[in-house]
Amino acid sequence: MDLKSKLLEAVKAHKNIFENIQRSEMIREAVDNKEAMIAESGALANWTPVESTGRSPKDTVIVKRSESEANIDWTSPNNISIDEETFNIAFEEALEYMAQRDKMYVTDRVVGADVDYALPVKLVSSHALGALFSDNMFRPVPQDIEKSRFYGKDFFLLHLPYNKLNAEKYNGRLRKLPNGKTSDMIVAMDFDRRIGVIVGSAYGGSVKKLIFTVMNYYLPLEGILPLHCSANEGDNGESALLLGLSGTGKTSLSADPTRALLGDDEHGWSNVGIANFENGCYAKMINIHPIKEKDIYDAVMHKDNYLNHGAIIENAMIYPDGVLDYFDDRFTPNSRASYPLRYLRNIKKFSTAGHPKTILFLTADAYGVLPPVSQLSPDQAMLWFMMGYTSKLAGTETGVTEPQATFSRFFGQPFMPGKPDVYASMLGEKMKKYSTKVFLINTGWSGGPYGIGSRIDIDLTRKMVNAALNGDLENVEYEFDKLFHLSVPKACQGVPPEMLFAKNTWADKDAYNETAIKLAQKFSNAFDKAYGGQNIKDSIIAQCPGK
Repeated sequence: MDLKSKLLEAVKAHKNIFENIQRSEMIREAVDNKEAMIAESGALANWTPVESTGRSPKDTVIVKRSESEANIDWTSPNNISIDEETFNIAFEEALEYMAQRDKMYVTDRVVGADVDYALPVKLVSSHALGALFSDNMFRPVPQDIEKSRFYGKDFFLLHLPYNKLNAEKYNGRLRKLPNGKTSDMIVAMDFDRRIGVIVGSAYGGSVKKLIFTVMNYYLPLEGILPLHCSANEGDNGESALLLGLSGTGKTSLSADPTRALLGDDEHGWSNVGIANFENGCYAKMINIHPIKEKDIYDAVMHKDNYLNHGAIIENAMIYPDGVLDYFDDRFTPNSRASYPLRYLRNIKKFSTAGHPKTILFLTADAYGVLPPVSQLSPDQAMLWFMMGYTSKLAGTETGVTEPQATFSRFFGQPFMPGKPDVYASMLGEKMKKYSTKVFLINTGWSGGPYGIGSRIDIDLTRKMVNAALNGDLENVEYEFDKLFHLSVPKACQGVPPEMLFAKNTWADKDAYNETAIKLAQKFSNAFDKAYGGQNIKDSIIAQCPGK
């Protein structure tokens, strides 16, 4: 019997299955099971074990099979392979744990707002909070689901977030930890058998990102480009995409009260336009500002009866009276909140739109040397898309004493399992076909690096974003930055002109020059490491800083 059939049989045989129950029942179950407590607002708050305050990339694995291995970039450090036998052992162990649970929860949802490529997903979870998370993040099954190219090709996910693997069963196949012990966690997917298993990771993002990695694998094979991005649409019907890694402001900037939001994290770009994968948002909450990030704050913190609320607040400080403190990062700086899109004020109901007029690449440059806004030519856009630059901050990890350049191709390398030339060529073709303009927006530091300068105010960033989206930057003069190969506007309405050029904001110009050259060299080294020896056009290579 195949694993999908075994899972269905296990569901059928279980003594207490809650299958596709009402949202209010999921919430009540989560509270009654003591999986979460009720916050002052009525939202649910929970805490995970310390090893589950974020994703575990080294425990996230893909089954290597002859049917699909040629489609996957195994040179990427994020695409870690396991054999079919190891996956089977983990899945069978998860089924054993499932049989021991007093309750199990099943949801049937889809990923993808465009029914043409909506992927049916069956989640079987040991926790009501897992079911509620899927209800927040994934979409109801549409009545015309039979129109989907994935109809009858459902993806199954077995979710045991608080169980642990028994290392003795695996004969050394699981990851060895630095302390010499064996990992007891797995986040595994089998693209060919269309099934996944999570054991030991209670981080909600493990569910979300596993499913989106699956989509990012399947869609290019169907001629659809998946993008790790947010998307919104203006009153004129023109859509925009915002690409950026965690911490660059993608969620905050896309939640614009003047533009209808399609979604904040993952979209597909087909021959008819763009469509959101999700039904909700999974926003970072650390230091969330109730005024400057009002839409997100209110989506999570609006007051309602807890049975009607259902936002999940993960790993934030909460006091006995239910009051939350989002500025306390002692447990983790990665506190999150999951909530349905409908909790935001201005959303596009069907989460689909035409081809994007504008794409914004977001970077949080902690070196403080990139301009806050610049326009990219097609070759420059391809280069920055391939590099996916942002930076880690000093002090966020042990031993990190200065900003650290981070490169994640396509602004989502861990979730893009396919060959890089496939994603890159698809984007280039679509940009050319639909005359899409691309801007680089730096949401990071000005006046010096992190620790000396200050972070660019989000209100100023919004003005630059709006200027890019509404066409104001089409009719201004630009100056070319020869080091970073960027075209920098000399004027942007509402933004002090001197701020548009990073060097002007530094008191020590020599220090700026030294830091800028250092970052450019990091680009060059990272490009050579990632793409050296590959067939990349010379015109693209020439746009790399430091070259």
